[in-house]
Amino acid sequence: MSNKIFYLVRHCQASGQEPEAPLTQEGIVQANLLADFFSRFHVERIVSSPFVRAYQSITPLADRLGITIELDDRLRERVLSTAVLPDWRDHLLKTFDDLDLCLVGGESSRAAMQRGVAVVNEILLHNTKTTIIVTHGNLMTLLLKHFHQQIGFAEWQRLTNPDIYNVVIGNDYVEVKRIWQKS
Repeated sequence: MSNKIFYLVRHCQASGQEPEAPLTQEGIVQANLLADFFSRFHVERIVSSPFVRAYQSITPLADRLGITIELDDRLRERVLSTAVLPDWRDHLLKTFDDLDLCLVGGESSRAAMQRGVAVVNEILLHNTKTTIIVTHGNLMTLLLKHFHQQIGFAEWQRLTNPDIYNVVIGNDYVEVKRIWQKS
């Protein structure tokens, strides 16, 4: 297998957390900055969460390149819990330490990671070399953790809107590198 390259992209600033939440005005500016950033790369395919904030984040680039955005529900944000958790960050931290911890009405880190990895595995089998995957902070961090076990809550805390990690997968190695520098 020749090297496969994919870019994990966290969506731009949004007006809320619900699936229909659109980008804010700042988020629209950020989406255009993403398009400018990716204009120097040879992007062949874009796969995105179906949440509005995710695909709106990459639409300017898709329009420039004439690429159709493929929506994949497995890239949706992970539900930590359906219960109101005033201390949700503490609970989120615990789910990075115990991948099988599942809160009320939520999804364990392992289950979320597995559905995201299934998308990555399909991308690795596709005939394209370079793909952008647009998702959400929690799932993005779990995907990164799949490739490097030391990635966890601290990396999630450092994520920005947007954010980009480059992942290169070869025959016997995986390279993960954060390439977005917030301006």
